[in-house]
Amino acid sequence: MVTLGGVLVTVVVMVGAFAGATGVAIGLLALRSARASVEECLDALARRSAVEGAVDSRAIRDVAVYRYDALEEMTGRLSFSVALINGFGDGVVLTSINGRSETRTYVRSVYGGKGGQPLSPEEEQAVRAARLGLGPEVEPPRTRRPWSVISR
Repeated sequence: MVTLGGVLVTVVVMVGAFAGATGVAIGLLALRSARASVEECLDALARRSAVEGAVDSRAIRDVAVYRYDALEEMTGRLSFSVALINGFGDGVVLTSINGRSETRTYVRSVYGGKGGQPLSPEEEQAVRAARLGLGPEVEPPRTRRPWSVISR
């Protein structure tokens, strides 16, 4: 005799097995795609190395300047953040906040593309632009109002 509980258990087991098999298949496809991307990057690096010679990943190679209006009374995008990053994503981001009567300058370390200390949105934008090769100068988004200075 077949019971409702037995049928329900069988259906749940079958659905679980199907979901598990689907997850494994998707994972294998993602792994294949990732391996193809890695191979493509390695080929590009090999071609670049053949043309330019050996590349020192420790040397500063990614630079971006992000200009913005940090203070409402100052316009003209006189404040800026400059990211100087090497091939490992390590480096520094230098920020200058310019006001009418004073200028403040900050420098923060960057490790693997992340700040050693919390970065302001402008500093993060400069680091991101440098890592993506969008430099040397990056425009702020036009649709938003300029960010104000974060308390430091």
